[in-house]
Amino acid sequence: MRGEPSSPKCGGRVRAPGLFADSWQCGVHATVHPLQPVVPPSVQALAVVVNRAQVPVWMPWPLPVGWLFTGVVSAGDDPSGGRATAVACSGPGPLGGAGEMLLVAEELGVGLGARYAGIDGLDPGPMMCVDRPPHTKVHAAGRPTPLGHVSGAPEDRAVFAGEARGLWLWVIVWPEQAGVLLYDEFVLTDLRDAGAEVDLLPCGALSPRVLS
Repeated sequence: MRGEPSSPKCGGRVRAPGLFADSWQCGVHATVHPLQPVVPPSVQALAVVVNRAQVPVWMPWPLPVGWLFTGVVSAGDDPSGGRATAVACSGPGPLGGAGEMLLVAEELGVGLGARYAGIDGLDPGPMMCVDRPPHTKVHAAGRPTPLGHVSGAPEDRAVFAGEARGLWLWVIVWPEQAGVLLYDEFVLTDLRDAGAEVDLLPCGALSPRVLS
């Protein structure tokens, strides 16, 4: 697990603000919002991310049957708050085997979703199929939210992206076939709006996808 902030796009070391720069700096991607260290999944760890987030913290709600919360990470320092969040969930795949999902909310240009999606660039726009109807829709914070397929990702995953609450929403699932989960009234809740029922969230072991 990471013990210090890193670049949300490449995972490399970042330099804290100092004499020559008033923002966090990555040697590859210049100014960045630092990715905070990953900690084991727990309701308490999730609450820390939720309380400092300036963007949604998306969670399937209710979780699919048999699925568990398996990790959370955010990008952003203490003064600015979380400018990107990623929540991991794991459980039985709809077509057999194990399935995993990462839900990323982020501001333009952060690059956390692209990193987990395994694509070049910082945002999904150039990789989205915009010349055809949306591939699927989810309900995010009570609103129908179209998601387009993002091309260029490794073959072991399916990547979808769209806009929710004026920010990027990424849904990344492993294996690719597990993407059928999104075609059956898939509901996402922003945990910043959730109540005390979050305290009953079932937690599993840390997903290695969060560390990739």
